[in-house]
Amino acid sequence: MLRYLIRRLGQSVLTIFLTLSTVFVLVRMAPGDPAAALAGPNPSTADLARIREQFGLDQSLLTQYGVFLRDLFTGDLGTSYSFHAPAFDVVFDRVPYTITLAFSAIVLTTVVAVPLGVWMARRADTKRELGANVLTIAGQSMPDFWIGVMLLTVFAVLMPVLPASGFTTWSGLVLPTVTVATLQMALISRLVRREMVAALGSPYVTTARSRGVSERALTWRYAMGNSAIPVLTALGTRFAAMLNGVVVVEVVFGWPGVGSLVVRALETRDYPLIQATVLVTAALAVLVQLLIDLAYPLLDPRVRLGKAA
Repeated sequence: MLRYLIRRLGQSVLTIFLTLSTVFVLVRMAPGDPAAALAGPNPSTADLARIREQFGLDQSLLTQYGVFLRDLFTGDLGTSYSFHAPAFDVVFDRVPYTITLAFSAIVLTTVVAVPLGVWMARRADTKRELGANVLTIAGQSMPDFWIGVMLLTVFAVLMPVLPASGFTTWSGLVLPTVTVATLQMALISRLVRREMVAALGSPYVTTARSRGVSERALTWRYAMGNSAIPVLTALGTRFAAMLNGVVVVEVVFGWPGVGSLVVRALETRDYPLIQATVLVTAALAVLVQLLIDLAYPLLDPRVRLGKAA
């Protein structure tokens, strides 16, 4: 286990480093000038030159990369151009909001999608399952921004029972959570249905049924036990993706998370802020994937981490 953990941590550090290096190059190759974005309308040539010199943008790409590596290993990615504050501080102020939204969405997804998928599997190829299939396909087909706008129209305009934007009270979490979770519930429920249908048709379930095991135990102890790993993997992957910021949903609801922060950083070509955001979100995503891997042996004792026996 220790050897496996050390190897995975090494792979994670390398992955984050390569991701940051790629982002460093790509954002500087993208069209646009941070100095022009900071200088405002009708800047003079002298103003642009002064801003470039102030933030080191007048140096060569290789020199800027060397400075970036030095700052990276000292834990300081510089000062945000637009916020005039340490980039890490700006990102860490937004991360709790993104984690809150992602966690609430994944909890809602799990609570709804897993029982729904089991229900569909128990009634596979029946007329009652057809209605559930239509709902899940519709959930996969509707884009996030459309769901968000419809929820805003109904519950914040026509029936103003929930806040339209921001996170001043916990009720402001409801509409963004439902918007994010709708697609996830559709995907996960269909995955659970597929895995459970395969598990319920397995010989070990047939044998257990012939020995008088109850249908509840067959479903939740036997079949779900063997379907847990792919379901957990899918949930963890979706959760890690949410931690990178649900950009469209955060913009629609004015949610003060990482996604809306990235949009502003890209608009202003705020290189330190973009790099700090990528570092923090990539580290969170890698941590989630590592925890999922470590949970596999708990779900299935046949799984062994490290060198195969």
